[in-house]
Amino acid sequence: MTTTLTSQKEILPPPTERFTILGWLKKNLFGTWFDAILTVVSGLFIIYVLYMGFRWILTTAQWAAVTDNLQLYMKGQYPASEDWRLWLLMYLFALIIGLMWGVFLRRAEAVGWILLAVPVILALWMVKLERAAWLNLLIMDAAAIVGYFLGRRYPQRLQRPTIILILLYMPLVILIVRGFGESGFLPLVTTNLWGGLLLSLLLAIFGIVFSFPVGVLLALGRQSRMPAIKTLCVVYIEIIRGVPLITLLFMGQLMLPFFLPAGITIDRVIRAAVAIIMFAAAYMAENVRGGLQSIPKGQYEAADAIGLNGVQKMVFIILPQALRAVIPVLVGQFIGLFKDTSLVALVGLLDLLGIARGILANPNYIGRQLEVFAFIALIYWVFSYAMSYGSERLETALGVGER
Repeated sequence: MTTTLTSQKEILPPPTERFTILGWLKKNLFGTWFDAILTVVSGLFIIYVLYMGFRWILTTAQWAAVTDNLQLYMKGQYPASEDWRLWLLMYLFALIIGLMWGVFLRRAEAVGWILLAVPVILALWMVKLERAAWLNLLIMDAAAIVGYFLGRRYPQRLQRPTIILILLYMPLVILIVRGFGESGFLPLVTTNLWGGLLLSLLLAIFGIVFSFPVGVLLALGRQSRMPAIKTLCVVYIEIIRGVPLITLLFMGQLMLPFFLPAGITIDRVIRAAVAIIMFAAAYMAENVRGGLQSIPKGQYEAADAIGLNGVQKMVFIILPQALRAVIPVLVGQFIGLFKDTSLVALVGLLDLLGIARGILANPNYIGRQLEVFAFIALIYWVFSYAMSYGSERLETALGVGER
């Protein structure tokens, strides 16, 4: 006769704890007298903070420093006559998001409804402010909805075009935002007119996109058995990691022109982007190296056993597992990189923080620092949370920590 023991995980809680809100509250928040006191005190504190916060937002704060300069926050001094370019890119971005959601997720979720509600709320706000942008926001929502239903209706057929659109989006952004030539359909808009959230996003995206492959190559070089390559990678990583980002930005903006031949100049935005890429790549290399070291030796031996050469072994076996293992760390670095772009304001570039500093210097908005920085903090939080949420979904899809 065999006796089967039930594990602790298989024991179900009482029905009152499984199926009722009161049961859950009793178990998690009011289990003991100390838990009950802590719950009540914490609840009162949260209610007080929320009350004071909403009271300040709705009655005390003066938002003129934000509403009067909303265009500056979003795009800096980018010509108003060329705003259609930015809206076109926003339409395309919304379409791509909708396609990705329909092709890869294929179901509506609470976050999706929130993403659709935000442009509607902003559109109502724009109507109240008598701004014409409300229609463009609704078109963005429409593009996202169309993309979602197309992706859900034809997931197999649209999977490859969606991936191609994702890969081509950044080159299209640069082409459309910058333009070319003195006149015509897309006249040139020099980078000294780029600013605000537009410049912050472009610097962050360039830093993320280009630092990733450079960091992977540096990590592989540091693992190399060739002394020259390994030494170069180690020296680069340790030197860059030993100095703050602001040092690289000052070097690129102020000292690099002294080392260039007469008559040769490099765009200030490009210099800032290169400094950010160099800085992020060094940290990326160490994160990827940690992932490489987590791969068991048996994976290398298995790849050798099936006859793969060094490149094939690394590309198809080792690197995918290493990157999968460090997704949370990489996304955390991407979020930090996005926020670090605010440092370019210290070297004269008018990113989101630089625009805010310029607006606060206006005598009409003296004393409005709290409103301006609260608005900027909200923008940074929204984009940071979006990256964090995308990371969580990717980890769930790949089974990070589960298999």
